[in-house]
Amino acid sequence: MTTSITADGLNAGQPAFLSKERIIAKPGFNRWLVPPAALAIHLCIGMAYGFSVFWLPLSKALGVTKPVACAPDMSFISQVFSSQCDWPISMLGWIYTLFFIFLGCSAAIWGGWLEHAGPRKAGVVSALCWCGGLLISALGIYTHQIWLMWVGSGVIGGIGLGLGYISPVSTLIKWFPDKRGMATGMAIMGFGGGAMVGAPLAAALMGHFASAESVGVWQSFLVMAAIYFVFMIGGALSYRVPPTGWKPEGWTAPAKKASNAMITHRHVHVNVAWKTPQFRLVWLVLCLNVSAGIGILGMASPLLQEVFGGKLIGVDLPFGQLDAGQLASIAAIAAGFTGLLSLFNIGGRFFWASFSDYLGRKNTYFVFFALGFALYGLIPNLGHLGSVALFVAAFCIILSMYGGGFATVPAYLADLFGTQMVGAIHGRLLTAWAAAGVLGPVLVNYLREYQLSIGVERAAAYDITLYILAGLLVLGFLCNLLVRPVADKYFMTDAELAAEQALGHDKGADSSTVLEWKAAPGSKPLAIAAWLVVGIPLAWGVWVTLQKTAVLFH
Repeated sequence: MTTSITADGLNAGQPAFLSKERIIAKPGFNRWLVPPAALAIHLCIGMAYGFSVFWLPLSKALGVTKPVACAPDMSFISQVFSSQCDWPISMLGWIYTLFFIFLGCSAAIWGGWLEHAGPRKAGVVSALCWCGGLLISALGIYTHQIWLMWVGSGVIGGIGLGLGYISPVSTLIKWFPDKRGMATGMAIMGFGGGAMVGAPLAAALMGHFASAESVGVWQSFLVMAAIYFVFMIGGALSYRVPPTGWKPEGWTAPAKKASNAMITHRHVHVNVAWKTPQFRLVWLVLCLNVSAGIGILGMASPLLQEVFGGKLIGVDLPFGQLDAGQLASIAAIAAGFTGLLSLFNIGGRFFWASFSDYLGRKNTYFVFFALGFALYGLIPNLGHLGSVALFVAAFCIILSMYGGGFATVPAYLADLFGTQMVGAIHGRLLTAWAAAGVLGPVLVNYLREYQLSIGVERAAAYDITLYILAGLLVLGFLCNLLVRPVADKYFMTDAELAAEQALGHDKGADSSTVLEWKAAPGSKPLAIAAWLVVGIPLAWGVWVTLQKTAVLFH
């Protein structure tokens, strides 16, 4: 049955422009307009992954051609406030760390507010924080004060990251109850693709603005802030939320059976969800899956070079015996390898999340852990056998599952805890990402250094690390095995659910009313245009990355 409603039927008076009530979709709205809005935001904030493109130019911001070294006896605090010497890359790297600390913290702290305020307001705040942070960082570069970059991009920008990352989760899951995994996979794919678009854009801008007196970074920050602000505000203002009771035309929720026993049609409050054993287990599932992938992602380039050395260019010499020209050649191949991994990271977000709609979320994570364990255990042997193609293929599959883990988890949470507050619950779960961002790189980097310090050859220095990462995946498999449907005592009662809905856009709505409609015929050209707006930059980023990876196949 199709039920007609008007905005006045839900809320008397005109709601505020940024309020959740203002963006309730009218009958005929095309739900395929929502994923491009989410992608517009995620493609911008995803540049956080690509910030390393700025490190080398910023490390010689004063010297331009070479770094101006600080005095040997200068303290760390003095370097923070000094405008007389260049910053080492180790200091610049703190921006990357702050990004993901504040992403996790802001998503956890303000996830509940987002559920009540709606995705439009959250998206606008995200745009102000992310782009405002870039402007503050530009000022920091211009005045050569690194603390302004830490505060601007790291802290304020990190808060924008968190709000922007989770802003579409609840909305997409409610618009696509029949394709939960695919819907969130489309948006979170954008976050993985942000660096693929942003890094070459940044490189082009720095090349344009560079001069004998400047490396061109602060000017690039200003331009990128303006471009990102237009895209992010456009995405935020394009968000629409479905009215309570809406479902796709002709779709009915599948009957409860063994294959979908994990899926609930009830709802758990965010303040209760984190106390459940299911939340703790899924937290560990995400943390362990991400730890294994993120550690390798950060070391992909040196790993390939040190394991294969001259074999990458047809020379039977270890890494330590190569000359400068040979090192430059294998560095170019390793850069192509890193680009290829980024493509699989992005593609895996969409593929695995969509696949989980058919396989089930729990079974999908079983595949991640079982297949990942086998590949991590096999890779050292592939390295010793000198099989570059199989080595690269194994890592591509691993990185696809790393991305897939991020994209599948929102739908996993919706299955377990319901859709009412899944965005807020997802926000709290992202603290697992922050933890993995420390655990994974520390394991890989410090174990590598230890192996080298005791005389292990570079080609074998990663073996123990890979076996330990395989062990993490065994723990993840066991945690996933223990996940069971949430107990009845944790779900909201009808009265509690009504009270929660009253805090959001559902004021006065009758949740027993079923709404379904076809997309208006005239909405199709608009949907195509929206997809082109986000698809063209993404396609350009893919093309640039493919050009870089071509060196792998020469």
